[in-house]
Amino acid sequence: MSALRRPIPRYAHGSRVPPGWDEAADLTKEPSPVPDPATTEVPATLREEIEGHMALYPDSRSATLPALEAAQRVHGWCSPEAIEQVACVMRLTPAYLVSVASFYDMLETSPVGKHSVYVCTNISCSLRGADELYGAVRTAAGDDPEFNVRAFECLGACDIAPMASVDGAYVGPLSIEDVPRLLDDVRAGREVLPEKQLARRPCADAEASA
Repeated sequence: MSALRRPIPRYAHGSRVPPGWDEAADLTKEPSPVPDPATTEVPATLREEIEGHMALYPDSRSATLPALEAAQRVHGWCSPEAIEQVACVMRLTPAYLVSVASFYDMLETSPVGKHSVYVCTNISCSLRGADELYGAVRTAAGDDPEFNVRAFECLGACDIAPMASVDGAYVGPLSIEDVPRLLDDVRAGREVLPEKQLARRPCADAEASA
């Protein structure tokens, strides 16, 4: 069955089944301690950014998500090295950080392409053809290692359904005919479908898209 026709696995109530939900933890591994700062190298810019996030909260653990996102930008994904570096700066165990990273869709726990295309497949987008759109993007991207194409449970932009987040830019409404140009724009380093970007829509608040 082609990617265009392959159904997206869903629970009975309609929500998408997240990838990896049934992967069991390896209980044979010894628990990892908090990394030793004396032996754990952390890029200075990454350390500075993580500490900046930590300073914003009474409980520094509240900075876990922005810290992991910062490490993912440096390493391309939440690799064991990235997790180790965040754990060292935040004085947390790697296991705690892995439990957080594996819960959130936008944190990658395996290597992915540098360009993220998240196609929203929640109810509003699904009713307007998101499953077919997702299949078309998967088919068009093929085996290109530069792309990380995923179905996403909800991106919160129902008014432009069906839509996608392309390297963080919200675009929609999208049709299957938009897919080749969308990928071409990414490959060429151009702004992706600027006329369909949510950030460019007129808004009464002049600073809403700043």
